[in-house]
Amino acid sequence: MSLFNLEGKVALITGSTKGIGKAIATRMAEQGAKVVISSRNQDLCDEVAAEIKGKGGAAIAISCNINYKEQLENLVLQTEQQLGKINALVCNAAINPYFGSSQEIPDSAFDKVMHANIGSVHRLCQLAIPGMAENGGGAVIIVSSIGGLKGSDALGAYAISKAADMQIARNLAVEWGPKNIRVNCIAPGLVRTDFARALWENPQIYEATIAKYPLRRIGEPDEIAGTAVLLASDAGSFTTGQTIVIDGGGTIAG
Repeated sequence: MSLFNLEGKVALITGSTKGIGKAIATRMAEQGAKVVISSRNQDLCDEVAAEIKGKGGAAIAISCNINYKEQLENLVLQTEQQLGKINALVCNAAINPYFGSSQEIPDSAFDKVMHANIGSVHRLCQLAIPGMAENGGGAVIIVSSIGGLKGSDALGAYAISKAADMQIARNLAVEWGPKNIRVNCIAPGLVRTDFARALWENPQIYEATIAKYPLRRIGEPDEIAGTAVLLASDAGSFTTGQTIVIDGGGTIAG
């Protein structure tokens, strides 16, 4: 059996109707996982779940706004009722409503970023991990960003939140490791997603970015998905508390 096999596993992926989240859900389903497609829009969730099932995969759709604890509670409850205990949790949904100086960011925007990008990850882990532990173990994968590893003059609040996600992974890896729970982060560089469209559609930012990346291009969502599969499977069974950077070499090149 392949080290990457996910047959019989239940994988819950937030923000999985497009971009990196959709790519992760699709690839996990290909490896045999029963995946939960989730975002705020139920119609989009249904579409992606149907697409995966049309390719022979197993998927259900449960809408959830990560800003509301009661919706996160329902997401975990419905997943467990319909598919069983969660084996792999992918915290991918995030927001970034502000691009600009930290000095100028409104309090409301700063608080919104922290609540969604840190608070929802914390709460969802609180809800899902105990069930994983009862089931003999599992994997949590938090989609962070290289923004959490570098200073920024335009994405300050977002970068703070992504650095915090890395610390959540380290903390939970220590706390839950004895129960066979592994917790890791993936830190993508610039990837061609709707979420990052303001960056890669800006010619100046795009050209400046690829000039720094040794591979001289930005990433595609599917290039992040493989690492998520690894971390959810037996291939990643001795990896925990880590942040895996996938950025075409951008951070090592300066």
